Amino acid sequence: MTAGTQGAIGIIGGGAWGTALAQVAAAGGPALLWAREPDVVTSINSRHENSLFLPRVALDRQVRATADLGDLVECDALLVVTPAQHMRAVLAGMPRLACPLILCAKGMEEATRKLMHDVAREEQPDAPIAVLSGPTFAHEVAARQPAAVTLAVEDAEVGERLLARLARPWFRPYLSDDVIGAEIGGAVKNVLAIACGVVDGRGLGLNARAALISRGFAEMTRFGLARGARAETLAGLSGLGDLVLTCSSTNSRNFSLGKGLGEGGSAADLLADRRTVAEGAFTAPVLHRAAAEVGIDMPIVAAVCALLTGEASAAAVVEQLLARPLRAEGG
Repeated sequence: MTAGTQGAIGIIGGGAWGTALAQVAAAGGPALLWAREPDVVTSINSRHENSLFLPRVALDRQVRATADLGDLVECDALLVVTPAQHMRAVLAGMPRLACPLILCAKGMEEATRKLMHDVAREEQPDAPIAVLSGPTFAHEVAARQPAAVTLAVEDAEVGERLLARLARPWFRPYLSDDVIGAEIGGAVKNVLAIACGVVDGRGLGLNARAALISRGFAEMTRFGLARGARAETLAGLSGLGDLVLTCSSTNSRNFSLGKGLGEGGSAADLLADRRTVAEGAFTAPVLHRAAAEVGIDMPIVAAVCALLTGEASAAAVVEQLLARPLRAEGG
């Protein structure tokens, strides 16, 4: 057992975002990061840098790394930053926890179509669940450039404690009790970012991108309200805010995937050539099925699914979206 874990924030996941969140946590106390990759553990502990996933960023000396997931069990809270499709297995492999779990993955579980907070509650029923989501690029957060996020948790007392531990002058969490809304915003925006990348890859211009963001937000809102989210959450940092960021830059893994598709690349080749996960590629078919089950029309999501599976080319899906019947804007 690593000494000194009481009072520490644990981070499950040694990628760029997990490392950036470790940097946030370390500004207020010890931060212990678990990574699968031995090279990441060695790099952080010996050189104070995650040279594999977040190179050239000097990490706080309070950030330590471990390859043993059991070292995190005595931490005061855990930031869970594993990819969405692996979260259940990671949480199931840990002992029964009572500390807060702050879920940072953005997606829906493929096998069950459940959001991450439902997965976490099934595997760790004693742990308070929170969701952290918002418009953030890891390298900017790690460099302590200003950012704001939603911290959604149903228990207000737990939320206030987490807020006090994680808030920094350059990292501002805004408290919410709408866990469903925070999760849906993060999951849906990843799929829409792929679509915006396609627009960029096809050279269709900024007008087209703005139109797609607006119509994509309408899809997010329809689906979110049907699942019990609040409109103000979807219009906030974890919804519209994150959507605007990830639909506007190749720093977004999902946007860059879409850009490659728009330029004529195949989904199989583009996904195989990635060290990091473009969550939208896994969320798109799950979201499409979940929307169909409740009768929610999400044509942009459907188009992304067709493109990812090879059922249609980038040119064809754009043409199909442009050929949709004209309708009132609120529909």
